[in-house]
Amino acid sequence: MRKIFYYLMSAMIVAACSDVELSENEAEQDPIATSRKCSSMDVLQANLSADPGLQKRMNAIEDHTFSAIRSGAVARINAQGKIEIPVVVNVLYRSSSENISQTQIQSQIDVLNEDFNKTNADASQIPSLFSGVAADVDIQFVLHAVNRKYSNKRSWNTNDDMKKSSKGGINPTDPSQYMNIWVVNSMGGILGYAQFPGGNPATDGIVVAHRYFGRTGVVSAPFDKGRTATHEVGHYLNLRHIWGDATCGNDFVSDTPVHNTANYGCPSYPHMSTCSGNPTEMTMNYMDY
Repeated sequence: MRKIFYYLMSAMIVAACSDVELSENEAEQDPIATSRKCSSMDVLQANLSADPGLQKRMNAIEDHTFSAIRSGAVARINAQGKIEIPVVVNVLYRSSSENISQTQIQSQIDVLNEDFNKTNADASQIPSLFSGVAADVDIQFVLHAVNRKYSNKRSWNTNDDMKKSSKGGINPTDPSQYMNIWVVNSMGGILGYAQFPGGNPATDGIVVAHRYFGRTGVVSAPFDKGRTATHEVGHYLNLRHIWGDATCGNDFVSDTPVHNTANYGCPSYPHMSTCSGNPTEMTMNYMDY
């Protein structure tokens, strides 16, 4: 499904400063996360090293994105005029609390729909400087199925084992038709990561730790608003970190200001960049930390 719709994400999504993606200490202790870290770019670099053709495919996707923007091409699917993305959630659990409820899963789908359609309550807090580029991107996420599997693993890592039944995980449901999300008990220092468009279909999707998925159930404050998945779905739909993963880097989005680096927590507004032109940084962007 995402192979058709990724170009829509050229419209950057902005919201009030909230939880996005994080890190935690050793998985067996599984303490509450207190800092943020995203491993999607680490996974991307590993995939680029392992797959010589990936960069070419990613470049082709960028070319398609810019072409679609120029032509105004829009795909419409449902009766409400929104692009519908069916979601399959794969839950891997070791204890009953890790086997998260249907209510918790649906709460995450609700957050995604609010955030990607600018109906989130904190959208009203977007500063006027950026309110004009905060977008309703007309995407509707629909929960298609939930797969559950017991595993005696205490922790998973970013080698994608959770996506392989041969490794104790759950194989993805047809990635050409569905967005797959894996919810795991812990990742030993990582709360979530995503695969960018152009990668191996067998590992296509996003991964989130169970305590940071959704906004009800066994979620843990302060990262209990479902924004980890919002951030990771942004990567899944081809959005980079807003600082471009470099000092004054490029996120390939024209309507976002240049950032010095990642912003952790909720910096006071306005937070000024020291990059060329000293722009005000868009710290409330979902693709920041």
